[in-house]
Amino acid sequence: MSSESAPASLISRNVALLFAIACGLAVANIYYAQPLLDAISNEFGITHSSVGIVITITQVCYALGLLLLVPLGDLLNRRWLIAGQMLVSVLALIVVGTAPTSMVLFIGIAAVGLLAVVTQTLVAYAATLAAPAERGRTVGVVTSGIVIGILLARTFAGVLTDLAGWRSVYLVSAVLTLIMACVLFKVLPHYEQKRESLSYLQLLHSLLTLFAQERILRIRAALALMIFTAFSIFWTSLVLPLSAPPLSLSHTAIGAFGLAGVAGALAAARAGRLADRGLGQRTTGVALILLLISWLPISYTQHSLLALVVGIVLLDLAVQAVHVTNQSMILTLRPEARSRLTAGYMIFYSIGSATGSIASTSIYVYSGWNGVCLLGAIVSALALLFWVLTRRLK
Repeated sequence: MSSESAPASLISRNVALLFAIACGLAVANIYYAQPLLDAISNEFGITHSSVGIVITITQVCYALGLLLLVPLGDLLNRRWLIAGQMLVSVLALIVVGTAPTSMVLFIGIAAVGLLAVVTQTLVAYAATLAAPAERGRTVGVVTSGIVIGILLARTFAGVLTDLAGWRSVYLVSAVLTLIMACVLFKVLPHYEQKRESLSYLQLLHSLLTLFAQERILRIRAALALMIFTAFSIFWTSLVLPLSAPPLSLSHTAIGAFGLAGVAGALAAARAGRLADRGLGQRTTGVALILLLISWLPISYTQHSLLALVVGIVLLDLAVQAVHVTNQSMILTLRPEARSRLTAGYMIFYSIGSATGSIASTSIYVYSGWNGVCLLGAIVSALALLFWVLTRRLK
């Protein structure tokens, strides 16, 4: 069997949808804590100024997982690797949900962040199982599950916390993750790809080699850093103007704006089909123009919530379209190294997300919502300029 691709029959639309749901469920685990910080700080006596460490630990460990765990997909059987990581995630979620002290909580949340990278192993596996002509479409479907999981995590956590307390969020997720692990292990095909005969350290070192050798990976990773900086600038700071006068919206109402983001993310899933047809560069350019334009309606947030909804749909459509196109393009480079390509690319995604979060809240303190929108527009313009300068490069 060719190492380039598994036969198309190995991943049907239903299986791709299952992958998307599994990805959304796994990635949501690292975003649940955001609306729960007040409850966690009250229960464990952590000061409000220090409780943000819960988010920091989760994100740092997620980045470590990208570097240390995702490349294993090129070395080990992905079916066993995916099921195994999800089963250990169940234990980590139970630890968080039953943590008697803040130290146990921190250990559990670190493990949750580290193991949430199973999402990227699933993306690489889906790309391997898909036929070349359908790879972009399949990656688009699976990746849409990740974005939807991120956007709906806050809403899910808020509702469950109101009903049964913050611990129930992690315990319910543990049950759902256990069910998903069993379903995936049963459904995933017994497909054996050609694997590298490398040691673990050689595998990690080869990540750097891939960046040195593959220009498309370097270009697309840089685009990922910029678009997810813009994405994070918006979503991290959105709660600030919405919760302040004159809007003074409730957390439930603020969380509902994630639904507008889901609409944009779902629309962008079609970007993978365009990449399959060789239109990846054109799709990227159009999406980056939309990303820049989105900041105009977003800037009217305090005057019109309808303008905000329009801006959210445009922003999430644009970011997701570029993200799907990026992954469709890089996953065709080295069939035997898809997990490492995904890991390397996603590290830049994480750097962008962290940079945007830090920058947006700092800018809001000094310049308010207009400053946040200006920053987002500048980053988006830089991404568009970068694409213009590199679009001819192969």
